[in-house]
Order: sequence, then C-alpha cells, then structure tokens
Amino acid sequence: MRNKILTPLLSLLLLTSCDTWNNPYPSSLNGKNILFASFSERPKHLDPVRSYSSNEYTFIAQIYEPPLQYHYLKRPYTLTPLSATSVPKPQYFDKDGNQLADDVAVDKIDHSVYEIKIKKGIQYQPHPCFVPEYQELSESQLSNIHQLSDFEKTASRELVASDFVYQIKRLAHPKLHSPIYGLMSEYIIGLKDLREQLKKAKDIDLTKHSLSGVEIVDKYTYRIKIKGKYPQFIYWLAMPFFAAMPPEAIKFYAQEGLIKRNISLDWYPVGTGAYMLSVNNPNYQMVLEKNPNFHGETYPSESGEALPFIDKAIYSLEKESIPYWNKFLQGYYDASGISSENFDQVVSINNGNATLSEDMKQKGIKLVTSVRASTYYLGFNMLDPVLGNKGGESARKLRQAISIAINVEEYISIFLNDRGIAAQSPLPPGIYGYRDGENGINPYVYDWKNGKAERKSIEVARSLVAEAGYPNGIDAKTGKPLVLYFDSMSGGADDKSLLNWYRKQFKKLKIQLIVRATDYNRFQDKMQTGSAQIFGWGWNADYPDPENFLFLLYGKNGKTKFGGENAANYQNPRFDALFEQMKNMDNGEARLKIIDEMTEILRYDAPWVWNYHPLDYSLLHEYLTNFKPNVMANNTLKYKRLDPAKREQYRQQYNRPIVFPLWLLLIFMVIIIIPAALSYRKYERKVVS
Repeated sequence: MRNKILTPLLSLLLLTSCDTWNNPYPSSLNGKNILFASFSERPKHLDPVRSYSSNEYTFIAQIYEPPLQYHYLKRPYTLTPLSATSVPKPQYFDKDGNQLADDVAVDKIDHSVYEIKIKKGIQYQPHPCFVPEYQELSESQLSNIHQLSDFEKTASRELVASDFVYQIKRLAHPKLHSPIYGLMSEYIIGLKDLREQLKKAKDIDLTKHSLSGVEIVDKYTYRIKIKGKYPQFIYWLAMPFFAAMPPEAIKFYAQEGLIKRNISLDWYPVGTGAYMLSVNNPNYQMVLEKNPNFHGETYPSESGEALPFIDKAIYSLEKESIPYWNKFLQGYYDASGISSENFDQVVSINNGNATLSEDMKQKGIKLVTSVRASTYYLGFNMLDPVLGNKGGESARKLRQAISIAINVEEYISIFLNDRGIAAQSPLPPGIYGYRDGENGINPYVYDWKNGKAERKSIEVARSLVAEAGYPNGIDAKTGKPLVLYFDSMSGGADDKSLLNWYRKQFKKLKIQLIVRATDYNRFQDKMQTGSAQIFGWGWNADYPDPENFLFLLYGKNGKTKFGGENAANYQNPRFDALFEQMKNMDNGEARLKIIDEMTEILRYDAPWVWNYHPLDYSLLHEYLTNFKPNVMANNTLKYKRLDPAKREQYRQQYNRPIVFPLWLLLIFMVIIIIPAALSYRKYERKVVS
C-alpha cells in the first residue's frame, strides 16, 4: 500500500523538477543548431517559374540559385555573383550585328547580349529525380510511395548552362502562367514565338524546342539576347525565375502516379542552394535542412567562413499573433515582428528614434529597423469624371486639396505606431532618384520650416476646393454636396476605425466620403474596369531601380486599358515621354535630372496621395546574430548564426514552472491522505484479525 501511495508522489516530484513543460518541440531538438521560425499562410507555389510571393520566397530563395544575388551588407544594394562567376556586362549591337560602344545612344541599339558563365562543380541537392530507374515508375513501384522521402535512392549531378536555358524556356510554357511572361516576352527575343509554338505542340518537351534569343555557348556558358537596351534586366537575374531547372525534375514529376500523390515541383523543389526542403506539411510545419551538396560559398569574403551557418530551419504554422508573440518571449521562436497590440509595451518613439522597453532589454532582446523599398498610396482613378483627366484644372486642384487634408503623419502615428515615413513621391529611400531634406519635399503639400517638412494648413486645402468649384463642399453648378467614393477591401470590425478616420479627413474639406467595402475579387474587378473612384494600394520593389516605381504611372501601363500596374490609369504625355527616355538610361546626372522633372510632374498632377514608406521592426534574441535587414535579398538564411547553448539558457530562465501549487498539493497529500491511508490500513488488519 505504501508503494501505491508513494509512486504518484515521486512522479509529482519528478514532474516539478522539469523546467520546460511548455516546450512545443521534441526534447531531441534541444541544443541543436536549428532556427525556429513560423509562417502564417500556406505557400501556393514553390515552382520558381510561378512563384512571386514573399511567403513563397521565404523557402524557394534558400533552395534555388539564380546567377546573381544581392550583397548581404552593402548599401546601396549591390549585385554579386551566386551561381555565375561574375556579374555579366551587357554588350550592345546594331541591327546588322555590329558591336557598339557602351555609351552609345539608346536609339542606336538594336539588341543587347548578356553572356553568363557559371561556376564549375556546383551540384544539385540529393533527389530521386536524378536516379534513372525512377524516371519511368509503374503503379506497383509507387505502391509504398506517399511522399518524396519514401524513395530509397537519391542522386545528384553537376549544374550546367543548359539548365538555365531550360528554365527560361519554361517562362513561355502556356500552362504554367508565369507572372513575368508578359514583361519578359517584350524583351527576351523569341520568347513570344516559343509560346506560340508550345500552344500548338501536342507534347511539350522543352528540350526539343529552341529559343532564338537564348544560346548555349558551352557546358558552362550561355547568352541571353534582349531587345534594345534594358538595364534593369540584370536585376531579374537575381530572382528565382532565372534559377536553373534540371529537365530530369520536370520529367520525373510529370509521371501520373506522382501527380495523383500530390508529389510535384510545386511541393518539392529541386535546387543547388544552401538548403533543401525536407518536410512540407503546410498545415503544421515546413523544414529546411542544409544541402549536403552545397558548394563552397564563404562569408563575409573569399577568406571567410563556409556557409551556411545554421544546420536546419523549422517553420511552424502560426496564424494568430498572440501565441506567436508568447512563444517568442519564451525563446521558442528566435525572431519576431511587433504587432500593434503590444507595440507600446515593447517600443517607445522619441524624436523619431525607436528604443526598446527595459523589460525587453533585460531579456537580451535586440531591435533592428529598416525602411522597406515599398510605397503605399491612395490612388485617384484618372478615368473618373470628377477626379480624373476629364475634370481638368478643377479635378487637379481637388486632388491637391485632398492630398493636403489627408494627414499622413497622423495616419502613421495612429495606425502604424510610427512605423513609416511620409512619402513625397513614388520613390522610397534607397532607390536612385530619391531625394531627402528640403529638395525632397512635395511643395504642393508641404512647406519647409525650421529644418523639416510641415504640412500645409487646412485653409490652403479649402481654398483649393473652392477654386475647383466646390466652395464649402458644395458643387457651385448644381448646388448639391460633393460626394466621393472610396473603394476598399477593408470592411471588418477591425477596419472600422481606419475607415472612420478617412471620412474625417474628407470632412475637413466638407466633402462627404462614402466607403464601398468589398472583397478582394470584386475590388480587382473594379480596378480592371475602371469603376473605382478612390482606392488604397501599394507596391514592393522587384529590384532597386526608379523604373520599377515610376512605371506604375506610365500611361501604357494603365490597368483598365492595357491591364498593367498603373492602377490610377494616369496618363501625361510629357511624363510618358520622359519615362521612355529614362527607363533604359544608366544612373548618372542626366538620368537624375529627368527623374526630378518626372517627380515634379507627378507632384503637380497628384494622381496619388503619396502616403508612406513602411518601416520594418524586427526583434531578435541575443543568441541570433549576423542578422541584417536586406529588403532586396531573399536568400539570407544562410548568413544567420545561432548560439544554441545560450538559447537553452534563455529557455530555462524564462520557462521556469510555477510549482508552488503542486507543493501545496504534495503537502496536502502528506498531511491528509497518508494518515488516512495508514488508518484505513490499520482498520483492514483489525478486521482481518
């Protein structure tokens, strides 16, 4: 009997000696060189020809290697070789094939050629697609195959130039719907022709189709021929769209038996990068492990240490911000953003400078900030009769007045916890052509006073509204109040305060704003048909060049007429002519002068309310080091370092169990239960005797 009583007591004592009861990971992972992170949205595509989303790039950018990458540390953002031996320099030719000088006028250039040499000896990750016997599998052979790891054999081979050419051909595949096909078909010679060939082909085997603008020179060299001059093309060579793809992988995944089992390239990538995807369970966890075949890249220079520094990264599905935040504080996630709910408890802003709370500092948590290469704006539909081009001077003054009335600084303070910079044009900091200080302000919205930009008074805005023909918000021609419409994807309870704030901004001008909330698909339809009037939108840089932002207002990119990214349907002949001149120029004083003139036109015309450029705030534990924000690079996991021993110490310190109630229970058991049990035992003996 005593043993039966003591057993649970001893178990309880053992339990109270454990200090990581809440660890969400198996104890076998303790002390390992593993990064713990999360994802909130299931990746849709892991095929590099189709993927174009940041949550997908979190994974595929670690797996696939295009020819180039961004230097991890250098600013402004600088391209460096990745799988290529060097950053290729374009050569220019006339229509007769004669090579031209580097500084020749753009109109003299018929085409450009990029010759790319890749490094020798790069191997693909171990994968069953490289095992010949797995290229033609019968249903019986697949009977025990449910996921990629069920294959007993894997193999590899060397990366060659033809793999890059094969991937470029995939951009034209009519069934893949690559998001950059439209743009690339305007530049890569022969890409449109290849698309038409593939549409007619019964069996699409890209190895049997040629692409006139892409040529294999030798095993490690290939050339890409571009129409005219397109300097921005070099940036595309740092994106997964242009990473190598082995034909064996496509043939392997095309087997009906694998398709039935959902084993596909969109689920299991094949690359040469620092990591490979070993677990893909998007309803629970995704795991990246060090590629054992990874080539010898070093950091911070050729004499540095071998990459990657971290052996494995485990990403757990975490849809809610509060559980994620709690796990970060407990040391079960290594880095975190800051939600609006806990911002004030974590960070304080003094004179524009962010500082961490004492509690965070005591925990050894660090704050890292960076300006994202993004622009968020409120757009006016320039096809609208009231606010658009047809409204002439009246509409322009009305747009300028609204630009003054919408207090962006207040918006940033209330809704972003000061995590943003008021925009003065489409160009964010870090992009060539961005100007700071007095020379960088929008003079139609701000004045420069006491060394800083100061928003013009609401009286100035009201005067503009009156000049536009709407004194006190009344249409002088009809005598009716001016009513404007804001089309928004916001409509839930959490968005109510934001939409009310917008209404108040317009009310300052005595203009009634009606919000038309809708879902994403309906909103997209309105944008494509040009039926929206005022809308909110944003743009993240594809590459660090002003063309990638200014093209958002180029007339021939109008969304309604041309299906482009000019959501405002803005068109100004002078701006368009300058854009066509500027887009293919190299950076320099001549290009900067044109950008300044384009910016002035946009500020005067005010097709957007230039809202803000977001600030990213990252928190990380002191045991995670070598963390530097790089808004252009996506393959940064390989640079990060961990100190697993320090992490274990942190977890032990901040996950100590509260055992006082258990000790009370133990005392209760000792005082009450044991004497009662002994008395009962004594009674039993007495009865037996």
